[in-house]
Amino acid sequence: MAGTITKLAFQQRNRERVSVHLDGRYAFGVPAIEAAKLKRGQFLSDVDIARLRELDARERAYERVLRLLAHRPRSKAEVRRYLERKNTPADAISSVIERLSQDGYLDDAAFVRFWVENRERFNPRGLWALRQELRQKGVAEDLIEDALADLDSEASAYRAARHSLRKWAGLEYGDFRKAVGGYLVRRGFGYGVMKDVVEQLWQEMGTERNS
Repeated sequence: MAGTITKLAFQQRNRERVSVHLDGRYAFGVPAIEAAKLKRGQFLSDVDIARLRELDARERAYERVLRLLAHRPRSKAEVRRYLERKNTPADAISSVIERLSQDGYLDDAAFVRFWVENRERFNPRGLWALRQELRQKGVAEDLIEDALADLDSEASAYRAARHSLRKWAGLEYGDFRKAVGGYLVRRGFGYGVMKDVVEQLWQEMGTERNS
């Protein structure tokens, strides 16, 4: 596998990467910043090539995760699973996660806050459902509990059900209670919260009907 560099050429699809040719044949690619340290006529041993390939694997994994994070924040566990699915070497995964954390792109505490705030704003969930979601994201229990400590479950349940109130208009109380209660239970709200919110919304509907 060892050989002499005969060509260094920027890749057409990615000008940040350079193709390395050994003894007249394409061998592997490296980041442009690393290619700048190489030159034609330079001999690369098996150890040199292994080091460059490992470095390239880490750089490609890092860039891949940055593209992933452009869509939404992720937990460290999510990133690890993602890279494992891409068959990234274990050492590269650990290195990339550490680097992303140091660069401020991975922060589980910030991720938990983002997740809870996003749910509260667009699609409220009960404490049980939020805990389950965050556990599936691989977040530590203490971070989950800190983020959920100040949540007002009744207010969240009210917003969740109020958004869909029109579809229950015209129902008798028993059917209304069953429909709204089931809706809230499916979103992880407890019975005590569900009961109070159902009563509040029923009264509001009665007020609207009589106005």
